[in-house]
Amino acid sequence: MSNLIVKALLGLAFLLLVLGLALFLSAGALSFWQAWVYLAVFALCTLLITLYLMRYDQKLLASRVQAGPIAETQKSQQIIQGLASLFFIGLFIIPGLDFRFHWSSVASALSLLADVVVALGFYIVFLVFKENSYTSSTIEVADEQTVVTSGPYSLVRHPMYAGAFLLLLFTPLALGSWVALPFVVPLMLVIVVRLREEEKFLQANLRGYEQYRRTVRYRLVPFVW
Repeated sequence: MSNLIVKALLGLAFLLLVLGLALFLSAGALSFWQAWVYLAVFALCTLLITLYLMRYDQKLLASRVQAGPIAETQKSQQIIQGLASLFFIGLFIIPGLDFRFHWSSVASALSLLADVVVALGFYIVFLVFKENSYTSSTIEVADEQTVVTSGPYSLVRHPMYAGAFLLLLFTPLALGSWVALPFVVPLMLVIVVRLREEEKFLQANLRGYEQYRRTVRYRLVPFVW
């Protein structure tokens, strides 16, 4: 087994451990079944994407493994990524507290449906990785990088963020919490700030991106924004 796949799998295991601790410590019980289902969906989706990249695009996998605030070269992006990480963990602590103190209740069928939508969000991210080998976890333009206009990029300019928004928005419901829904907003706002900075960078540094921006008008949601 290569060092890359070991590093990727260890990174995934660490992330699942952190999310599991956030969920079950805040819930104070292992009977939080929505958390078990969500973690299973999260683990399966990320594992399948990792294995696909390991087989077909190891260069992209290597760039995705280097993620988080410390991977950024710009101070503003380090701050944005740091805030995003904090809000992301908070998105798992609140549902755990909701489970413990019974602040709200989501129907089991709706929670399971939300898990399906979360998986759909991961599928959109997978389509982006399949279409574009330059989806680095940091804002940069690689040598010989070209504008991708096919697949999900023919609909919106930032389909990976669209997929991420979808899975984040439905995470609270998948975890059985209405109370946690408002806490998605600050995380999304941080991502929007990053998206805007990334778009400015691409306009200035990626040949053909300005024309692509004029052709594909919408950033995240077709016919909306």
